[in-house]
Amino acid sequence: MGSDFPLPRTLLSEDVETLLAGATAELGREYRVLREIVEGGAAAVAVLDTRLRYVYVNPHMARIVGVPAEDQLGRTLAEVIPGVERPEEVPGAVLRDGRPRDVLIAGDMGAGTSRTPREWHSTYHRLQNERGEIVGLVAIGVEVTEPRRYLNELERAHGRMAMLHAATLRIGTTLDLETTCQELVDFVVRDLADGASVELVVENEPVRSPRAPSAGVMRMRRAAVSARPELAVRLGGLAGPDDVNDHGPTSPMRRCLERGRPFVTSLPTRVRPRGPYAERLARYRAAGIHSTLVVPLRTDSRSVGVLAMVRAGSSPAFTAEDAVVAQELAGRASHAMERAQRYTREHTMALELQRALLSEPTLPHPDLETASRYLPADDSAVVGGDWYDSLALPQGRNLLVIGDVMGHGVEAAVAMSHYRSMLRALASSGMPLHEMLAAADRMVAGSGFERVATCLLALGDPATDTVSYANAGHLPPLRILPDGRVELVPLPAGPPLGTGMGVYETVSRPGVPGGVLLLYTDGLVERRGEDIDVSLHRLTELRLPPGGGLDEILDGILAQAATGSAHDDIALLAARTRRV
Repeated sequence: MGSDFPLPRTLLSEDVETLLAGATAELGREYRVLREIVEGGAAAVAVLDTRLRYVYVNPHMARIVGVPAEDQLGRTLAEVIPGVERPEEVPGAVLRDGRPRDVLIAGDMGAGTSRTPREWHSTYHRLQNERGEIVGLVAIGVEVTEPRRYLNELERAHGRMAMLHAATLRIGTTLDLETTCQELVDFVVRDLADGASVELVVENEPVRSPRAPSAGVMRMRRAAVSARPELAVRLGGLAGPDDVNDHGPTSPMRRCLERGRPFVTSLPTRVRPRGPYAERLARYRAAGIHSTLVVPLRTDSRSVGVLAMVRAGSSPAFTAEDAVVAQELAGRASHAMERAQRYTREHTMALELQRALLSEPTLPHPDLETASRYLPADDSAVVGGDWYDSLALPQGRNLLVIGDVMGHGVEAAVAMSHYRSMLRALASSGMPLHEMLAAADRMVAGSGFERVATCLLALGDPATDTVSYANAGHLPPLRILPDGRVELVPLPAGPPLGTGMGVYETVSRPGVPGGVLLLYTDGLVERRGEDIDVSLHRLTELRLPPGGGLDEILDGILAQAATGSAHDDIALLAARTRRV
Protein backbone atom coordinates (compact mmCIF):
# COMPACT_ATOMS: atom_id res chain seq x y z
CA MET A 1 0.00 0.00 0.00
CA GLY A 2 1.65 3.22 -1.12
CA SER A 3 1.38 6.66 0.49
CA ASP A 4 2.37 10.30 -0.22
CA PHE A 5 2.26 11.23 3.48
CA PRO A 6 5.48 12.80 4.84
CA LEU A 7 7.40 10.93 7.50
CA PRO A 8 6.28 11.86 11.05
CA ARG A 9 8.35 14.05 13.32
CA THR A 10 10.84 12.04 15.36
CA LEU A 11 10.77 12.18 19.15
CA LEU A 12 14.49 13.02 19.18
CA SER A 13 15.78 16.49 18.47
CA GLU A 14 15.74 17.71 14.88
CA ASP A 15 19.53 17.72 14.62
CA VAL A 16 19.78 14.09 15.73
CA GLU A 17 21.41 13.06 12.48
CA THR A 18 24.14 15.74 12.97
CA LEU A 19 24.71 14.58 16.55
CA LEU A 20 24.91 10.97 15.50
CA ALA A 21 27.38 11.85 12.73
CA GLY A 22 29.86 12.88 15.41
CA ALA A 23 29.20 9.83 17.53
CA THR A 24 30.74 6.46 17.06
CA ALA A 25 29.96 4.58 13.88
CA GLU A 26 28.51 1.76 15.97
CA LEU A 27 26.00 4.03 17.72
CA GLY A 28 24.87 5.54 14.43
CA ARG A 29 24.44 2.12 12.88
CA GLU A 30 22.31 0.93 15.82
CA TYR A 31 20.07 3.99 15.58
CA ARG A 32 19.46 3.50 11.86
CA VAL A 33 18.66 -0.20 12.34
CA LEU A 34 16.17 0.57 15.09
CA ARG A 35 14.60 3.35 13.05
CA GLU A 36 14.24 1.04 10.04
CA ILE A 37 12.52 -1.53 12.26
CA VAL A 38 10.07 1.03 13.65
CA GLU A 39 9.38 3.02 10.49
CA GLY A 40 9.92 0.45 7.75
CA GLY A 41 8.03 -2.56 9.14
CA ALA A 42 4.45 -3.75 8.75
CA ALA A 43 3.52 -3.09 12.37
CA ALA A 44 1.74 0.10 13.40
CA VAL A 45 3.72 1.92 16.09
CA ALA A 46 2.52 4.95 18.03
CA VAL A 47 3.69 6.76 21.16
CA LEU A 48 1.15 8.52 23.42
CA ASP A 49 1.72 10.91 26.28
CA THR A 50 0.10 10.51 29.70
CA ARG A 51 -3.06 12.19 28.38
CA LEU A 52 -3.23 9.56 25.62
CA ARG A 53 -2.40 12.01 22.83
CA TYR A 54 -0.20 10.95 19.95
CA VAL A 55 3.36 12.24 20.09
CA TYR A 56 4.69 9.85 17.47
CA VAL A 57 3.08 7.84 14.65
CA ASN A 58 5.09 5.65 12.28
CA PRO A 59 4.41 5.64 8.50
CA HIS A 60 2.46 2.38 8.56
CA MET A 61 0.13 3.76 11.20
CA ALA A 62 -0.47 6.84 9.04
CA ARG A 63 -1.27 4.71 6.01
CA ILE A 64 -3.80 2.40 7.67
CA VAL A 65 -5.59 5.22 9.47
CA GLY A 66 -5.71 7.37 6.33
CA VAL A 67 -4.70 10.52 8.23
CA PRO A 68 -1.26 12.17 7.78
CA ALA A 69 1.04 11.65 10.73
CA GLU A 70 1.39 15.37 11.50
CA ASP A 71 -2.41 15.68 11.70
CA GLN A 72 -2.55 12.96 14.34
CA LEU A 73 0.04 14.44 16.69
CA GLY A 74 -1.48 16.00 19.79
CA ARG A 75 -4.83 14.27 19.25
CA THR A 76 -6.36 11.11 20.75
CA LEU A 77 -7.44 7.99 18.86
CA ALA A 78 -11.11 8.88 19.32
CA GLU A 79 -10.44 12.28 17.74
CA VAL A 80 -8.47 10.85 14.82
CA ILE A 81 -10.81 7.91 14.07
CA PRO A 82 -14.17 8.40 15.83
CA GLY A 83 -15.66 5.11 14.55
CA VAL A 84 -13.00 2.78 15.93
CA GLU A 85 -13.97 0.52 18.81
CA ARG A 86 -11.43 -0.19 21.54
CA PRO A 87 -11.48 -0.79 25.31
CA GLU A 88 -11.28 2.74 26.75
CA GLU A 89 -10.06 1.63 30.17
CA VAL A 90 -7.00 -0.36 29.03
CA PRO A 91 -4.50 2.47 28.32
CA GLY A 92 -5.24 4.11 31.65
CA ALA A 93 -4.76 0.80 33.46
CA VAL A 94 -1.34 0.30 31.81
CA LEU A 95 -0.29 3.81 32.87
CA ARG A 96 -1.30 3.06 36.46
CA ASP A 97 0.27 -0.35 37.06
CA GLY A 98 2.78 -0.71 34.22
CA ARG A 99 1.50 -4.16 33.24
CA PRO A 100 1.34 -4.56 29.42
CA ARG A 101 -2.06 -5.43 27.98
CA ASP A 102 -3.40 -6.68 24.67
CA VAL A 103 -6.53 -5.24 23.06
CA LEU A 104 -8.51 -5.72 19.85
CA ILE A 105 -9.22 -2.56 17.87
CA ALA A 106 -11.88 -2.68 15.14
CA GLY A 107 -13.48 -0.13 12.87
CA ASP A 108 -13.56 1.46 9.43
CA MET A 109 -10.09 2.62 8.50
CA GLY A 110 -8.66 4.26 5.40
CA ALA A 111 -9.32 7.47 3.50
CA GLY A 112 -12.40 8.50 1.51
CA THR A 113 -14.22 5.73 -0.33
CA SER A 114 -11.48 3.22 0.51
CA ARG A 115 -12.56 2.99 4.15
CA THR A 116 -13.05 -0.71 5.02
CA PRO A 117 -13.73 -2.64 8.24
CA ARG A 118 -10.43 -3.80 9.70
CA GLU A 119 -9.25 -5.34 12.96
CA TRP A 120 -5.95 -4.92 14.77
CA HIS A 121 -4.35 -6.70 17.67
CA SER A 122 -2.47 -4.08 19.71
CA THR A 123 -0.22 -4.20 22.78
CA TYR A 124 0.29 -1.26 25.18
CA HIS A 125 3.55 -0.79 27.11
CA ARG A 126 4.29 1.95 29.66
CA LEU A 127 7.23 4.29 29.02
CA GLN A 128 9.46 5.80 31.74
CA ASN A 129 12.45 8.15 31.48
CA GLU A 130 15.86 7.69 33.11
CA ARG A 131 14.53 9.22 36.33
CA GLY A 132 11.71 6.68 36.55
CA GLU A 133 9.02 9.20 35.61
CA ILE A 134 6.06 7.92 33.56
CA VAL A 135 6.08 9.73 30.23
CA GLY A 136 3.46 7.82 28.24
CA LEU A 137 2.68 4.62 26.35
CA VAL A 138 3.88 2.87 23.24
CA ALA A 139 1.27 0.96 21.22
CA ILE A 140 2.28 -1.69 18.69
CA GLY A 141 -0.43 -3.14 16.46
CA VAL A 142 -0.60 -5.95 13.88
CA GLU A 143 -3.53 -6.32 11.51
CA VAL A 144 -5.59 -9.51 12.05
CA THR A 145 -8.47 -8.74 9.70
CA GLU A 146 -7.97 -11.73 7.37
CA PRO A 147 -7.14 -14.35 10.04
CA ARG A 148 -10.13 -13.31 12.12
CA ARG A 149 -12.33 -13.25 9.03
CA TYR A 150 -11.23 -16.80 8.31
CA LEU A 151 -11.93 -17.87 11.89
CA ASN A 152 -15.33 -16.19 11.80
CA GLU A 153 -16.15 -17.96 8.54
CA LEU A 154 -15.02 -21.24 10.06
CA GLU A 155 -17.17 -20.67 13.14
CA ARG A 156 -20.17 -19.80 10.98
CA ALA A 157 -19.61 -22.92 8.87
CA HIS A 158 -19.46 -25.07 11.97
CA GLY A 159 -22.58 -23.35 13.24
CA ARG A 160 -24.40 -24.04 9.97
CA MET A 161 -23.39 -27.71 10.05
CA ALA A 162 -24.52 -28.02 13.65
CA MET A 163 -27.84 -26.38 12.77
CA LEU A 164 -28.44 -28.70 9.81
CA HIS A 165 -27.52 -31.73 11.91
CA ALA A 166 -29.97 -30.64 14.60
CA ALA A 167 -32.63 -30.12 11.93
CA THR A 168 -32.17 -33.70 10.71
CA LEU A 169 -32.92 -34.93 14.23
CA ARG A 170 -35.85 -32.61 14.96
CA ILE A 171 -37.72 -32.36 11.64
CA GLY A 172 -39.59 -35.36 10.26
CA THR A 173 -39.73 -37.35 13.48
CA THR A 174 -43.15 -38.71 12.49
CA LEU A 175 -44.99 -39.57 9.28
CA ASP A 176 -47.62 -36.96 10.00
CA LEU A 177 -47.50 -34.07 7.51
CA GLU A 178 -48.87 -31.40 9.85
CA THR A 179 -46.43 -32.39 12.59
CA THR A 180 -43.50 -32.24 10.16
CA CYS A 181 -44.49 -28.75 9.00
CA GLN A 182 -44.83 -27.54 12.59
CA GLU A 183 -41.42 -28.99 13.50
CA LEU A 184 -39.89 -27.07 10.59
CA VAL A 185 -41.30 -23.64 11.51
CA ASP A 186 -40.57 -24.11 15.21
CA PHE A 187 -36.96 -24.96 14.36
CA VAL A 188 -36.32 -21.95 12.10
CA VAL A 189 -37.96 -19.54 14.57
CA ARG A 190 -35.58 -20.79 17.22
CA ASP A 191 -32.43 -20.51 15.08
CA LEU A 192 -33.02 -18.41 11.97
CA ALA A 193 -36.08 -16.14 12.01
CA ASP A 194 -38.56 -14.26 14.19
CA GLY A 195 -41.57 -15.79 12.44
CA ALA A 196 -42.17 -18.53 9.88
CA SER A 197 -44.89 -20.41 8.06
CA VAL A 198 -45.13 -23.37 5.71
CA GLU A 199 -47.41 -22.90 2.71
CA LEU A 200 -48.30 -26.10 0.85
CA VAL A 201 -49.41 -26.20 -2.76
CA VAL A 202 -53.00 -27.43 -2.93
CA GLU A 203 -53.11 -30.44 -5.27
CA ASN A 204 -56.54 -31.99 -5.63
CA GLU A 205 -56.95 -32.19 -1.89
CA PRO A 206 -60.16 -31.08 -0.18
CA VAL A 207 -59.68 -27.64 1.31
CA ARG A 208 -62.19 -25.75 3.41
CA SER A 209 -62.52 -22.49 1.50
CA PRO A 210 -65.68 -20.49 0.91
CA ARG A 211 -64.48 -19.35 -2.49
CA ALA A 212 -63.44 -21.05 -5.69
CA PRO A 213 -59.91 -20.33 -6.95
CA SER A 214 -59.60 -17.52 -9.49
CA ALA A 215 -58.16 -18.13 -12.93
CA GLY A 216 -54.38 -17.92 -13.19
CA VAL A 217 -53.63 -18.19 -9.46
CA MET A 218 -51.73 -20.74 -7.40
CA ARG A 219 -53.61 -21.85 -4.29
CA MET A 220 -51.64 -22.59 -1.14
CA ARG A 221 -52.69 -23.79 2.29
CA ARG A 222 -50.91 -22.60 5.42
CA ALA A 223 -49.99 -25.87 7.13
CA ALA A 224 -48.03 -24.48 10.10
CA VAL A 225 -47.03 -21.17 11.63
CA SER A 226 -44.71 -20.12 14.44
CA ALA A 227 -43.46 -16.80 15.80
CA ARG A 228 -41.62 -15.37 18.75
CA PRO A 229 -44.09 -14.37 21.48
CA GLU A 230 -43.74 -10.62 21.00
CA LEU A 231 -44.24 -10.87 17.23
CA ALA A 232 -47.17 -13.26 17.62
CA VAL A 233 -48.93 -10.68 19.80
CA ARG A 234 -48.39 -7.91 17.25
CA LEU A 235 -49.57 -10.07 14.35
CA GLY A 236 -52.73 -11.09 16.17
CA GLY A 237 -54.92 -13.39 14.09
CA LEU A 238 -53.21 -12.62 10.80
CA ALA A 239 -51.16 -15.81 10.59
CA GLY A 240 -53.62 -18.56 11.47
CA PRO A 241 -52.97 -22.14 10.32
CA ASP A 242 -55.15 -23.77 7.63
CA ASP A 243 -55.71 -20.43 5.89
CA VAL A 244 -56.05 -20.80 2.12
CA ASN A 245 -54.53 -18.05 -0.04
CA ASP A 246 -54.49 -17.51 -3.78
CA HIS A 247 -51.18 -16.26 -5.19
CA GLY A 248 -51.03 -14.33 -8.44
CA PRO A 249 -48.01 -13.85 -10.72
CA THR A 250 -46.53 -11.06 -8.54
CA SER A 251 -46.66 -13.05 -5.31
CA PRO A 252 -43.17 -13.58 -3.80
CA MET A 253 -44.17 -17.10 -2.79
CA ARG A 254 -45.27 -18.02 -6.29
CA ARG A 255 -42.20 -16.42 -7.90
CA CYS A 256 -39.96 -18.29 -5.47
CA LEU A 257 -41.62 -21.61 -6.25
CA GLU A 258 -41.63 -21.11 -10.01
CA ARG A 259 -37.97 -20.05 -10.14
CA GLY A 260 -36.85 -22.64 -7.61
CA ARG A 261 -34.62 -20.11 -5.82
CA PRO A 262 -34.81 -18.27 -2.48
CA PHE A 263 -36.43 -14.83 -2.56
CA VAL A 264 -35.06 -12.17 -0.16
CA THR A 265 -36.71 -8.78 0.14
CA SER A 266 -36.95 -5.84 2.51
CA LEU A 267 -40.26 -4.20 3.33
CA PRO A 268 -40.33 -0.48 2.52
CA THR A 269 -40.48 1.63 5.66
CA ARG A 270 -41.63 4.92 4.15
CA VAL A 271 -43.25 4.10 0.83
CA ARG A 272 -46.90 3.18 1.11
CA PRO A 273 -47.44 -0.44 -0.06
CA ARG A 274 -49.46 -0.84 -3.24
CA GLY A 275 -50.78 -3.71 -5.29
CA PRO A 276 -52.85 -6.81 -4.46
CA TYR A 277 -50.91 -7.50 -1.25
CA ALA A 278 -50.81 -3.91 0.06
CA GLU A 279 -53.05 -4.57 3.06
CA ARG A 280 -51.07 -7.58 4.19
CA LEU A 281 -47.75 -5.73 3.76
CA ALA A 282 -49.07 -2.80 5.76
CA ARG A 283 -49.98 -5.11 8.64
CA TYR A 284 -46.58 -6.76 8.49
CA ARG A 285 -44.88 -3.38 8.61
CA ALA A 286 -47.07 -2.31 11.53
CA ALA A 287 -45.90 -5.44 13.38
CA GLY A 288 -42.27 -4.35 12.90
CA ILE A 289 -41.42 -6.85 10.15
CA HIS A 290 -38.71 -5.43 7.89
CA SER A 291 -37.13 -8.42 6.10
CA THR A 292 -38.55 -11.56 4.48
CA LEU A 293 -37.01 -14.74 3.10
CA VAL A 294 -39.02 -17.25 1.07
CA VAL A 295 -37.45 -20.62 0.23
CA PRO A 296 -38.92 -23.27 -2.09
CA LEU A 297 -39.79 -26.67 -0.68
CA ARG A 298 -38.98 -29.00 -3.56
CA THR A 299 -38.11 -32.65 -4.01
CA ASP A 300 -36.56 -34.33 -7.02
CA SER A 301 -39.96 -34.83 -8.62
CA ARG A 302 -42.30 -32.08 -7.50
CA SER A 303 -42.92 -28.80 -5.69
CA VAL A 304 -44.27 -29.23 -2.18
CA GLY A 305 -44.66 -25.60 -1.13
CA VAL A 306 -42.63 -22.78 0.40
CA LEU A 307 -41.06 -21.89 3.73
CA ALA A 308 -41.67 -18.19 4.43
CA MET A 309 -39.63 -16.44 7.16
CA VAL A 310 -39.63 -12.91 8.55
CA ARG A 311 -37.42 -10.81 10.81
CA ALA A 312 -38.69 -7.90 12.84
CA GLY A 313 -37.58 -5.21 15.27
CA SER A 314 -33.85 -5.15 16.01
CA SER A 315 -33.08 -8.42 14.21
CA PRO A 316 -30.73 -7.95 11.23
CA ALA A 317 -32.05 -8.27 7.70
CA PHE A 318 -31.74 -11.61 5.94
CA THR A 319 -28.51 -12.07 3.99
CA ALA A 320 -27.45 -14.22 1.06
CA GLU A 321 -25.76 -16.52 3.57
CA ASP A 322 -29.06 -16.93 5.43
CA ALA A 323 -30.69 -17.87 2.12
CA VAL A 324 -28.10 -20.59 1.48
CA VAL A 325 -28.61 -22.08 4.95
CA ALA A 326 -32.39 -21.87 4.64
CA GLN A 327 -32.34 -23.56 1.23
CA GLU A 328 -30.29 -26.47 2.55
CA LEU A 329 -32.63 -26.75 5.52
CA ALA A 330 -35.69 -26.63 3.28
CA GLY A 331 -34.23 -29.32 1.01
CA ARG A 332 -33.91 -31.72 3.93
CA ALA A 333 -37.35 -30.88 5.25
CA SER A 334 -38.95 -31.28 1.80
CA HIS A 335 -38.07 -34.95 1.62
CA ALA A 336 -39.53 -35.54 5.08
CA MET A 337 -42.70 -33.72 4.02
CA GLU A 338 -42.98 -35.72 0.81
CA ARG A 339 -42.67 -38.96 2.80
CA ALA A 340 -45.38 -37.71 5.14
CA GLN A 341 -47.66 -36.74 2.24
CA ARG A 342 -47.15 -40.08 0.53
CA TYR A 343 -47.80 -41.93 3.77
CA THR A 344 -50.90 -39.83 4.50
CA ARG A 345 -52.40 -40.73 1.13
CA GLU A 346 -51.58 -44.43 1.59
CA HIS A 347 -52.77 -44.46 5.17
CA THR A 348 -56.07 -42.80 4.24
CA MET A 349 -56.70 -45.27 1.42
CA ALA A 350 -55.91 -48.28 3.60
CA LEU A 351 -57.96 -47.00 6.50
CA GLU A 352 -60.98 -46.31 4.31
CA LEU A 353 -60.71 -49.78 2.79
CA GLN A 354 -60.37 -51.43 6.17
CA ARG A 355 -63.26 -49.49 7.67
CA ALA A 356 -65.45 -50.35 4.70
CA LEU A 357 -64.69 -54.05 5.08
CA LEU A 358 -65.07 -54.02 8.86
CA SER A 359 -68.05 -51.70 9.07
CA GLU A 360 -70.28 -54.57 10.17
CA PRO A 361 -69.94 -58.35 9.89
CA THR A 362 -72.60 -60.15 7.85
CA LEU A 363 -75.77 -60.66 9.91
CA PRO A 364 -75.96 -64.21 11.39
CA HIS A 365 -79.12 -66.21 11.99
CA PRO A 366 -81.62 -64.57 14.34
CA ASP A 367 -80.76 -67.01 17.14
CA LEU A 368 -77.23 -65.56 17.41
CA GLU A 369 -76.29 -62.07 18.55
CA THR A 370 -72.86 -60.62 17.72
CA ALA A 371 -70.83 -57.51 18.52
CA SER A 372 -67.43 -56.38 17.30
CA ARG A 373 -64.71 -53.85 17.96
CA TYR A 374 -61.74 -52.61 15.95
CA LEU A 375 -59.08 -50.54 17.72
CA PRO A 376 -56.12 -49.16 15.67
CA ALA A 377 -52.62 -49.14 17.15
CA ASP A 378 -51.91 -46.32 19.60
CA ASP A 379 -49.45 -44.48 17.32
CA SER A 380 -51.83 -44.71 14.30
CA ALA A 381 -48.68 -45.04 12.20
CA VAL A 382 -49.92 -47.91 10.05
CA VAL A 383 -53.09 -49.73 9.09
CA GLY A 384 -53.19 -53.42 9.90
CA GLY A 385 -54.71 -56.45 8.20
CA ASP A 386 -57.02 -57.60 11.00
CA TRP A 387 -60.51 -58.74 9.96
CA TYR A 388 -63.55 -60.55 11.30
CA ASP A 389 -66.77 -61.89 9.78
CA SER A 390 -69.93 -63.85 10.62
CA LEU A 391 -71.82 -65.93 8.07
CA ALA A 392 -75.27 -67.53 8.26
CA LEU A 393 -75.10 -71.10 6.86
CA PRO A 394 -77.86 -73.68 6.20
CA GLN A 395 -79.55 -75.64 9.09
CA GLY A 396 -79.29 -72.61 11.37
CA ARG A 397 -75.52 -72.82 11.65
CA ASN A 398 -73.35 -69.73 12.09
CA LEU A 399 -69.72 -69.38 11.04
CA LEU A 400 -67.49 -66.89 12.89
CA VAL A 401 -64.20 -65.88 11.27
CA ILE A 402 -61.29 -63.86 12.58
CA GLY A 403 -57.89 -63.34 10.97
CA ASP A 404 -54.74 -61.23 10.89
CA VAL A 405 -52.69 -60.59 7.74
CA MET A 406 -48.95 -60.22 8.22
CA GLY A 407 -47.69 -56.64 7.85
CA HIS A 408 -49.40 -53.29 7.55
CA GLY A 409 -50.39 -50.69 5.00
CA VAL A 410 -52.38 -50.74 1.79
CA GLU A 411 -51.09 -54.16 0.72
CA ALA A 412 -52.11 -55.73 4.02
CA ALA A 413 -55.59 -54.16 3.78
CA VAL A 414 -55.98 -55.43 0.20
CA ALA A 415 -54.80 -58.91 1.23
CA MET A 416 -57.29 -58.88 4.07
CA SER A 417 -60.12 -58.25 1.59
CA HIS A 418 -58.91 -61.20 -0.56
CA TYR A 419 -58.87 -63.56 2.42
CA ARG A 420 -62.28 -62.46 3.58
CA SER A 421 -63.84 -62.93 0.11
CA MET A 422 -62.11 -66.29 -0.37
CA LEU A 423 -63.37 -67.72 2.93
CA ARG A 424 -66.88 -66.50 2.22
CA ALA A 425 -66.84 -68.36 -1.10
CA LEU A 426 -65.43 -71.52 0.50
CA ALA A 427 -67.98 -71.39 3.30
CA SER A 428 -70.84 -71.41 0.79
CA SER A 429 -69.50 -74.67 -0.69
CA GLY A 430 -70.42 -76.61 2.45
CA MET A 431 -66.96 -78.22 2.94
CA PRO A 432 -65.67 -78.96 6.46
CA LEU A 433 -63.72 -76.30 8.29
CA HIS A 434 -60.31 -77.96 7.98
CA GLU A 435 -60.82 -78.39 4.23
CA MET A 436 -61.78 -74.72 3.94
CA LEU A 437 -58.46 -73.71 5.50
CA ALA A 438 -56.50 -76.17 3.38
CA ALA A 439 -58.14 -74.90 0.19
CA ALA A 440 -57.48 -71.29 1.16
CA ASP A 441 -53.86 -72.12 1.96
CA ARG A 442 -53.32 -73.74 -1.46
CA MET A 443 -55.09 -70.95 -3.34
CA VAL A 444 -53.01 -68.21 -1.69
CA ALA A 445 -49.73 -70.09 -2.12
CA GLY A 446 -50.50 -70.89 -5.76
CA SER A 447 -51.35 -67.29 -6.60
CA GLY A 448 -47.90 -66.07 -5.53
CA PHE A 449 -49.44 -63.68 -3.03
CA GLU A 450 -46.80 -63.15 -0.36
CA ARG A 451 -49.03 -62.07 2.52
CA VAL A 452 -49.58 -64.96 4.92
CA ALA A 453 -52.33 -64.70 7.52
CA THR A 454 -53.47 -66.42 10.69
CA CYS A 455 -57.13 -67.41 10.79
CA LEU A 456 -59.59 -69.03 13.20
CA LEU A 457 -62.97 -70.52 12.19
CA ALA A 458 -65.74 -71.27 14.70
CA LEU A 459 -68.94 -72.98 13.47
CA GLY A 460 -71.87 -73.01 15.89
CA ASP A 461 -74.51 -75.74 15.41
CA PRO A 462 -77.69 -75.22 17.46
CA ALA A 463 -78.93 -78.72 16.63
CA THR A 464 -76.06 -80.36 18.56
CA ASP A 465 -75.25 -77.42 20.88
CA THR A 466 -71.61 -77.64 19.84
CA VAL A 467 -69.00 -75.34 18.34
CA SER A 468 -66.51 -76.72 15.78
CA TYR A 469 -63.14 -75.06 15.36
CA ALA A 470 -60.32 -75.05 12.82
CA ASN A 471 -57.18 -72.98 13.48
CA ALA A 472 -54.47 -71.69 11.12
CA GLY A 473 -51.85 -70.32 13.49
CA HIS A 474 -54.25 -68.04 15.39
CA LEU A 475 -54.62 -67.51 19.14
CA PRO A 476 -57.21 -69.70 20.93
CA PRO A 477 -60.70 -68.27 21.56
CA LEU A 478 -62.17 -67.41 24.95
CA ARG A 479 -65.30 -68.71 26.64
CA ILE A 480 -66.91 -66.15 28.94
CA LEU A 481 -69.16 -68.08 31.28
CA PRO A 482 -72.51 -66.70 32.55
CA ASP A 483 -70.97 -65.92 35.97
CA GLY A 484 -68.28 -63.73 34.32
CA ARG A 485 -65.39 -66.18 34.54
CA VAL A 486 -63.08 -66.44 31.52
CA GLU A 487 -61.38 -69.57 30.19
CA LEU A 488 -59.33 -70.46 27.11
CA VAL A 489 -60.51 -73.02 24.56
CA PRO A 490 -57.41 -75.16 23.79
CA LEU A 491 -57.15 -76.01 20.10
CA PRO A 492 -54.60 -77.63 17.77
CA ALA A 493 -53.09 -75.03 15.46
CA GLY A 494 -51.90 -75.57 11.91
CA PRO A 495 -49.57 -73.22 9.99
CA PRO A 496 -50.76 -69.78 8.81
CA LEU A 497 -52.54 -69.54 5.47
CA GLY A 498 -50.35 -68.94 2.44
CA THR A 499 -47.53 -71.42 3.13
CA GLY A 500 -48.95 -74.12 0.81
CA MET A 501 -48.13 -76.83 3.35
CA GLY A 502 -51.06 -76.48 5.72
CA VAL A 503 -52.61 -79.55 7.38
CA TYR A 504 -55.53 -78.56 9.58
CA GLU A 505 -57.95 -80.27 11.93
CA THR A 506 -61.58 -79.72 12.84
CA VAL A 507 -62.38 -80.25 16.53
CA SER A 508 -65.70 -79.87 18.32
CA ARG A 509 -66.29 -78.51 21.79
CA PRO A 510 -69.45 -78.04 23.85
CA GLY A 511 -71.35 -74.82 23.35
CA VAL A 512 -71.52 -72.05 25.91
CA PRO A 513 -75.15 -71.93 27.09
CA GLY A 514 -75.81 -68.43 28.34
CA GLY A 515 -72.16 -67.56 27.85
CA VAL A 516 -70.12 -65.69 25.23
CA LEU A 517 -67.60 -66.90 22.67
CA LEU A 518 -64.86 -64.33 22.02
CA LEU A 519 -62.50 -64.30 19.03
CA TYR A 520 -59.63 -61.75 19.03
CA THR A 521 -56.37 -60.81 17.32
CA ASP A 522 -52.93 -60.74 18.92
CA GLY A 523 -52.92 -56.98 19.52
CA LEU A 524 -55.13 -57.63 22.57
CA VAL A 525 -52.59 -59.73 24.42
CA GLU A 526 -49.07 -59.50 23.00
CA ARG A 527 -46.58 -57.33 24.87
CA ARG A 528 -42.95 -56.77 23.99
CA GLY A 529 -40.64 -58.91 26.08
CA GLU A 530 -43.49 -61.02 27.50
CA ASP A 531 -44.03 -64.72 26.81
CA ILE A 532 -47.29 -65.43 24.96
CA ASP A 533 -48.39 -67.99 27.58
CA VAL A 534 -48.17 -65.28 30.24
CA SER A 535 -50.18 -62.94 28.03
CA LEU A 536 -52.90 -65.54 27.44
CA HIS A 537 -53.11 -66.37 31.15
CA ARG A 538 -53.73 -62.69 31.84
CA LEU A 539 -56.96 -62.94 29.81
CA THR A 540 -58.30 -65.66 32.11
CA GLU A 541 -57.99 -63.21 35.02
CA LEU A 542 -60.39 -60.70 33.48
CA ARG A 543 -63.41 -59.86 35.60
CA LEU A 544 -66.49 -59.19 33.52
CA PRO A 545 -70.08 -58.38 34.55
CA PRO A 546 -72.22 -61.56 34.70
CA GLY A 547 -74.98 -61.54 32.11
CA GLY A 548 -73.93 -58.18 30.68
CA GLY A 549 -74.65 -57.05 27.12
CA LEU A 550 -72.09 -57.87 24.45
CA ASP A 551 -71.10 -54.22 23.99
CA GLU A 552 -70.63 -53.88 27.74
CA ILE A 553 -68.49 -57.03 27.80
CA LEU A 554 -66.29 -55.87 24.91
CA ASP A 555 -65.80 -52.47 26.52
CA GLY A 556 -64.79 -54.20 29.75
CA ILE A 557 -62.29 -56.43 27.95
CA LEU A 558 -60.64 -53.47 26.21
CA ALA A 559 -60.56 -51.45 29.43
CA GLN A 560 -58.80 -54.23 31.32
CA ALA A 561 -56.65 -55.95 28.68
CA ALA A 562 -55.78 -53.21 26.17
CA THR A 563 -53.84 -51.08 28.66
CA GLY A 564 -50.48 -49.46 28.04
CA SER A 565 -49.08 -48.86 24.57
CA ALA A 566 -50.55 -51.16 21.93
CA HIS A 567 -48.24 -51.55 18.94
CA ASP A 568 -50.68 -53.58 16.84
CA ASP A 569 -54.33 -53.29 15.90
CA ILE A 570 -56.98 -55.06 18.00
CA ALA A 571 -60.01 -56.80 16.52
CA LEU A 572 -62.71 -58.46 18.67
CA LEU A 573 -65.75 -60.53 17.68
CA ALA A 574 -68.17 -61.74 20.37
CA ALA A 575 -71.14 -64.07 19.85
CA ARG A 576 -73.88 -65.40 22.15
CA THR A 577 -76.87 -67.64 21.49
CA ARG A 578 -80.17 -65.89 22.01
CA ARG A 579 -82.54 -67.50 24.47
CA VAL A 580 -85.84 -68.52 22.86
